[in-house]
Amino acid sequence: MSADKQSDWGRVAEDGTVYVRTNDGERAVGQVPGESPEAALKFFTDRYDALAFEVQLLEQRIAASKLSPEEAAQVVKALREQVAEANAVGDLVSLTARLDALAPVIAIQREARRAERAARTAESKEAKEKIVAEAEKLAESNDWRNGANRLRDLLESWKAIPRLDKATDDALWRRFSTARTAYTRRRKSHFAEEHQRRDGARVIKERLVAEAESISGSDDWGATAGRYRDLMRDWKAAGPAPREVDDQLWQRFRAAQDTFFGARDAANAELDREFAANAEVKDALLVEAEALLPALEGADADLDGVRRTFREIAERWDAAGKVPRDRMRDLEGRMRKVEQAIRSVEADQWRRSDPEKSARANDMVTKLEAGVAEEEVKLEKARAAGDARKVKDLEESLASKQAFLEMARRTSAEFGG
Repeated sequence: MSADKQSDWGRVAEDGTVYVRTNDGERAVGQVPGESPEAALKFFTDRYDALAFEVQLLEQRIAASKLSPEEAAQVVKALREQVAEANAVGDLVSLTARLDALAPVIAIQREARRAERAARTAESKEAKEKIVAEAEKLAESNDWRNGANRLRDLLESWKAIPRLDKATDDALWRRFSTARTAYTRRRKSHFAEEHQRRDGARVIKERLVAEAESISGSDDWGATAGRYRDLMRDWKAAGPAPREVDDQLWQRFRAAQDTFFGARDAANAELDREFAANAEVKDALLVEAEALLPALEGADADLDGVRRTFREIAERWDAAGKVPRDRMRDLEGRMRKVEQAIRSVEADQWRRSDPEKSARANDMVTKLEAGVAEEEVKLEKARAAGDARKVKDLEESLASKQAFLEMARRTSAEFGG
């Protein structure tokens, strides 16, 4: 080669050695035996283009956050070392500068990742704390039906949440696990007690059913009906038996009741038919008894005669016997109304003829008459003396006493005084 082959970033010496220019001067990058200077130079510039492409690709991947900050830093470091020692011709300094310029970008991404990770950690911690709080609340509840299912759901939610730092995650897990264990123990204890209570209720209800069936054929209607009420009260107090036998026992209990009360109702219906004629007799007697009421009115009422007639009607009433149950209240109520009317007149006459009250009324009349006479004497004296003011006071006093006297005389008259 008669002269060096030059380029912007390197040259080919006469001996075929290719050099690259750097800030520190020229550096030999190699030879390409058997090739022209142009071809030799192109071989090493192509190498540079390949490096430049790698740098460009790395810039794009980092800008698009395709690599984690740690991975990006490692690739930049490796590529920078490759560029620094590259046997290539081109602006290696600018490639190094471009790689160095990626460091602040990676730092920003690293900080963003750190902040994002901290936010996710805070969210995870908050989510797990909520799970723990709900589990601890369930551990103290008596929601035996839904609590176990909810705790299973909470466990699945826990598994889906990323782990926290070991100390925090372990502490929260211990609380969650303790709550689940406490709930499970209380739930098992509850159902064990419930099973025991239901077995006890089964024994009691079996006894009640046996007694209900044993008295279902009784015709002692009153006492047996009362006993069935007692059995029903005991049945309710016993509580539920195991589900598989409770309905069967209840059906037997109700069947025994229905047998007894059906027989009682049939017997009562037969009695009602027998007592229907008695009701007709009492209807007629009530007409006679109610016809006595007008005779009680007026001052000259013949109370003794009404009493005698009513006693005779009452005797026939008792002799008539029982009536149907649906007529008892009406018939007895009407008869009692007549009796109360007679007693009311009796009480009124007694009040009017009470000797003690009559004596008190007469005594009051006597005293008031004396008081009126005395007031009249005082009034005459005041008039004679011409004392107008005293006359006025005595006239008012006399009028008041005369009014009281008139009331006392009417009261005395009521008592036959």
